[in-house]
Amino acid sequence: MFTDTHTHLYDEQLTADDQNIPRAIEAGVTRMYLPNCDSGTVAGMLEIADRWPENCFPMMGLHPTYVKENYKAELAIVADHLKNRKYWAVGEIGLDYYWDVTYKEQQKEAFAMQIDLALAYNLPIVIHSRESTADCIEMVRSKQNGKLCGIFHCFGGSKEEAEQITALGFYLGIGGVVTYKKSTLPEVLAGVPLKHIVLETDAPYLAPVPYRGKRNESAYIPVVAHKLSEIYRLPIDEIARITSENATKIFHANGQ
Repeated sequence: MFTDTHTHLYDEQLTADDQNIPRAIEAGVTRMYLPNCDSGTVAGMLEIADRWPENCFPMMGLHPTYVKENYKAELAIVADHLKNRKYWAVGEIGLDYYWDVTYKEQQKEAFAMQIDLALAYNLPIVIHSRESTADCIEMVRSKQNGKLCGIFHCFGGSKEEAEQITALGFYLGIGGVVTYKKSTLPEVLAGVPLKHIVLETDAPYLAPVPYRGKRNESAYIPVVAHKLSEIYRLPIDEIARITSENATKIFHANGQ
C-alpha cells in the first residue's frame, strides 16, 4: 500500500472527476494527505476529508504564495482552525521566491509563526521551498528544539541540501520530477537513504512521465515508486512499505 503525502484533491481539476479518489485507492494509494493553501481552500478540503475519513487527511496552513497584505488575518484563521479540529500537519507553509518576492519578509514571518503553531500542537510541518531552500533550512534550524519534524515537499535540491535537511530530522518529498529526463534527483537520491524519503504527487501538478504535461493524480504514485525502485535497486513493494512507514512516523508522531 502506498501513501501520497501531498495531493491537492480539492483542486477543481480533480473534483471534476468523481473517480479520482477511487482510482487512487484501486492503485493501492490508500492514504492521501491534503495540504491547505488559504482560507478559500478549507471548505473543499474538509468536505473531501469528511467524505473519505479512512483515506484523506487534512492539513492546515497558509501557503507562501498566498501571503498577501491580509496575511495576518489569514494566519488568525489558521490558528483558529487548529483549535477546533484535528489536522495532521501544519502545511503547506514555507517560502517561495520564484513567482513574486513582494511579500518576502511577510512570507518569512508567516513561516515562523506557523512553525511555532506546529510546535505548540505537536504537529509536523510540510514545507514549500521554491527557490528558497537555503532560507527554509536556516529557519527550520533556528526553530529545531528536537521536536520539530516534517517534509520538504517537492524536494529538488542538491546533495548538500539533502544532507542538511535529513540532519535536521526532516524527510524529502519525492514526486513526478524524479522521472523527468533532465532531473538531477536520481543522482542526488543515490546518496540519500530511503529512510529519509516519502512519496508525493502534488496533484494536479507535476505529473510523472509518461503523463508529464497532463493532469496529475494520486493514482500515479506507483509510477514514482517504480522510478525509486530503479534508483534504490529494491522491489517496488519495499519502496511502498518503507516510504509508507516513513509517512506514518511523520504524521502519527505525538499521538496524531
